[in-house]
Amino acid sequence: MKKKELTEAEKRDLQMKMEIAEELGLLEKVEQVGWKGLTSRESGRIGGIMGKRKRAAR
Repeated sequence: MKKKELTEAEKRDLQMKMEIAEELGLLEKVEQVGWKGLTSRESGRIGGIMGKRKRAAR
């Protein structure tokens, strides 16, 4: 089965998510266990920061 190609917006979101994970010191954990290995608190923190940055970019 072929993986779906990401849109430009999805690529930007993924890049932002990776940058935020790095800032929070979670990038190594993501690389080792994947996004599903994060706690709900860690995922929520990343999502909250992404939301703030997207709103600020408008």
